[in-house]
Amino acid sequence: MPLTVAIQMDPIERIDIAGDSTFALALEAQARGHSLLYYGPRDLTFRDGLVTARARPLTVRNTKNDHFVLGESSAYDLSATDVVLMRQDPPFDMAYITATHILERIHPDTLVVNDPFHVRNAPEKLFVTLFKDLMPPTLITSDREEIRAFRADHKDIILKPLYGNGGAGVFRMKDGDENLGAMLEMFTAFFREPIIVQRYVPEVRKGDKRILLVDGEFAGAINRVPAEGEARSNMHVGGRPEATTLTAREEFICGSIGPELKARGLIFAGIDVIGDYLTEINVTSPTGIQEVKRFGGPDAAALVWDAIERRL
Repeated sequence: MPLTVAIQMDPIERIDIAGDSTFALALEAQARGHSLLYYGPRDLTFRDGLVTARARPLTVRNTKNDHFVLGESSAYDLSATDVVLMRQDPPFDMAYITATHILERIHPDTLVVNDPFHVRNAPEKLFVTLFKDLMPPTLITSDREEIRAFRADHKDIILKPLYGNGGAGVFRMKDGDENLGAMLEMFTAFFREPIIVQRYVPEVRKGDKRILLVDGEFAGAINRVPAEGEARSNMHVGGRPEATTLTAREEFICGSIGPELKARGLIFAGIDVIGDYLTEINVTSPTGIQEVKRFGGPDAAALVWDAIERRL
């Protein structure tokens, strides 16, 4: 049965259609005969119990520089749609959290993917702490002495903003690096939140694996190998994607967290694994659909829509 699907996302004119997962989800929905609406997070309105968005009918096509057509803008009652895809990128800030509160008013009568309540309670670098036996040694604090003691214990560490994304603000600090004090001052100046610090996992030189899960089940993986001289493996900073398969440890990780994702209505998730360690669980706007398919893996966009249609 055709569905009406509202997509809450960043400006569609700016996306890279060769790699954008939201675009892949939109193409698959359209191919199934579903009608699309497009709006941004600032277009959301809550008034007297009604959740609306100033949205525009959307048609997509896989043509570079000519990938979308938008209809006339009008206020849509989102409770009258069948599905809302919450797909804007982080930062996971108060604007993002407010959007989850507003969309929670229509879910689950209108299916919001992912479940806004559990998105709000599962920020990438904090949700993973539920699975401490799968993580590398990790510290979350604003206490500089605790951070210095952590480096003294582990010698080689990674510092990251707690609510950052895309590899921004990620630094490696080796034992004896005299820049640690200045780095902590910079973090304090730019971020109010605590810092997340992890032991450096040298296996990252072999790659940081992005594994997709749909309704708690494995849905493909891609390995991202950092560029020479770079500690980050994100593809937009030079990471090289390559085909991969799961190790026994990675299968165990997926089996350990999959049921929790499904129970929370986190239909589409992307986890990051380095060596034997789970480092992040991405549920806000996971990426990787097109890269996985390009390297011969499953069509995760189709699997996501299969899962959505089952829930409906």
